[in-house]
Amino acid sequence: MSIWIDMARLATGVNLLLLAVLIVIWGRNYRQLRSRQTLGMLVFAALLLVENAFALYVFSLDPVLSLWFSNQVPDPAWRAMSVFHVLETVAIAFLTWVTLD
Repeated sequence: MSIWIDMARLATGVNLLLLAVLIVIWGRNYRQLRSRQTLGMLVFAALLLVENAFALYVFSLDPVLSLWFSNQVPDPAWRAMSVFHVLETVAIAFLTWVTLD
């Protein structure tokens, strides 16, 4: 089960880094353009960053929940959570690539 926890933690950490890059870029673009679309993307990235930060906190740092997640959550649930976090990483990485291009 440890590999699934590690995969989810790694994907969540990568998400945080990519979202920080997107927030910087979209924040700079919003200051220049004042476009509602850019503001929407900035708010979306900020909320997704909060969600990923909370997930990483729960998986790694919370004294009660991290222990529960590592010992009590069955493998099929961890596989599902890990797959979703990895898919989210792929989507955010693609969005970052498109934004940087």
